[in-house]
Amino acid sequence: SQKESCSSNTEEEEEDKVGGEKEIENDDANVEEDNKDGNEGCSSVDIKEEDNVVNEGKAGCNGAKDVVRNEEKWEEVSAPGNGKDKHNVEDKHNGAEEDKARKIKSNQGGLSVQRIQLPVMELEKGCWLISDLMAKLRDVFDQGLSQSFYPVPQEAIRVGSAFEGWSPWAEDSVYQVLVALSPPAGHAFHLELDTAGTPQRNFWVRVELLCTCPRGQLREDVLCFLHQPEQELRRKGEPSLLHTLCSGSYLDVQKTAQWFCRFVRVAWLLLPQSRHWRLTLLPSSRSCRFQLSKGQESFKAEMIFGVRRGDSDIFAGSPAAEVGTPSTTWPETCAVAEAKFFRHISRQAPRDSCHCKCLQLLSRCRLGVGLSSYTLKTVLMHLLSSVPLTRWRGRDFPQRTMDILERLRCSLETKGLQHFVIGNERFPTEIPLPSDLRLAEPPNLLQQLASDPDAHAKALQGYFGLVHGLKQVLLSGH
Repeated sequence: SQKESCSSNTEEEEEDKVGGEKEIENDDANVEEDNKDGNEGCSSVDIKEEDNVVNEGKAGCNGAKDVVRNEEKWEEVSAPGNGKDKHNVEDKHNGAEEDKARKIKSNQGGLSVQRIQLPVMELEKGCWLISDLMAKLRDVFDQGLSQSFYPVPQEAIRVGSAFEGWSPWAEDSVYQVLVALSPPAGHAFHLELDTAGTPQRNFWVRVELLCTCPRGQLREDVLCFLHQPEQELRRKGEPSLLHTLCSGSYLDVQKTAQWFCRFVRVAWLLLPQSRHWRLTLLPSSRSCRFQLSKGQESFKAEMIFGVRRGDSDIFAGSPAAEVGTPSTTWPETCAVAEAKFFRHISRQAPRDSCHCKCLQLLSRCRLGVGLSSYTLKTVLMHLLSSVPLTRWRGRDFPQRTMDILERLRCSLETKGLQHFVIGNERFPTEIPLPSDLRLAEPPNLLQQLASDPDAHAKALQGYFGLVHGLKQVLLSGH
C-alpha cells in the first residue's frame, strides 16, 4: 500500500449536463422543465478571519509567487520528451520543495485569507430554502401517498460542497441532498453486492414481497400481494412495486428517479412556495434536478436517492454512473459519511478554521480536465485527520494550502490515492460504517493512472492547470 503521506482518495464527480428550455404544463403554477445547457456549479462561504493574521506586503506577495514559479520549474523538468534523467528531475524537484518551504515560512502575506478575495454567497438562504422544501415535499408524500406501494422517502440528508461549506463558484450553485428510500408496506429491500470486481462497489436492490395477511389469514379487506389472486389484485388496481419501478425483481434507478420527478412536479402545486417561486425541472436520468427562481434569485438542487446499508451512513445510491451502467445498478456512495465528517471537523476546529477556504480556493483554481474537485476534497480530508486542528487557523491558510498541493503532487507521482472512508483507521468511530467497510483494504482511487499513461498525463495536466490558476489568483487577488 502507498504511504499515508502520499495517499488520499478520489471519486470523479460525474454530472449530467442540461440542455434547451421547454416549458411544460401549467405555466401559471410556475412549473416547467428545462433543457438549457449549463454546468453544475457551487458556491462559497465566508470564513471568519483571525485578527492577527499575517501582514500583507510586497515581499510576501513576491514570496508566494516564487512558490508558484518553483512548481512551474517542476512542470518543465517533468514534461515528457525533455531528455532529462529521472534522478536529475527528482533532485531538482526536491530542491524546489526545500526552497518553497523556506519561502512559505518567511513570506506568507501573498497567500493570506485577507488577500484572496473569493466571492461570498448567501449560502444560508439557499440551504434553508432547499431544506424547507424537502421537508414540505415529504409531508405531501406522507399525507397523500403513505398508503401507496411506492418507495417511502425519509428525511433528506444534506451532502455535497454547498452544504459542506466549500463551494468554489458563485454561479450555478447546486444544493444536493440524499433521500433515503424505505420499502412500502408488504415489501422488503435486500442489497446484493455486484461481484464483478470493478473498483467501484455496486449493489442491486432486490425487492421481495411480504405477507400482509393478519395472523396468516387471507381477508378481502387487506391487500396481500403474496397470497391474493392476481385477478383480485388487478380489480383493486393497486400494483406492487415490482410492477411499477422495478426491472424484473430489482429496483430500477431510472424509473425511480423519473417517478420522483413527476411527484415533485405535482406536489409543487400544493405548496405555498409555488405562489412566489418558479420550479424548473432539469433533465437527469438518475436523480431529480430542479431550479427555483424568483426575479434575479436562482437556486439549483439535486435529489439523489439511496438505500441505506443497515444502520450505517453508507448507501447504495443513484448518483451519476459510468456510461453503460445498467439501470438496476446502485453504486455505493459515502457522501453522507463524508458530509458528517465535515460537520464533525467544524464542531472541533477553531472558529476561524481555514480548511474550507483552502478547498474553496484550490477548487476554484482548478482548470482544464484530469483533476476533479473531489480529488482535492479527498486530499484535504486526509490532512484534516493527520494535521492537528489547532494548526488550521486563519494564519495557517498559506501553509495548509501548500500542504494540499504537496500531498496532491505526491499522490500523482506515486499514482496512489487511498479512499478516505473505506479501510481508514482514523475515520471517526461515531460515524457508523458497515464492519466490512471499516476493515477493508483501502482501494487505490488512482489505480487507473498506473495502467493508462494517457490518464496519468491528463491528471498531471490538471495539476499544472491548478498551479497556473493559483498563480493567476496570486497576481490578481481574486
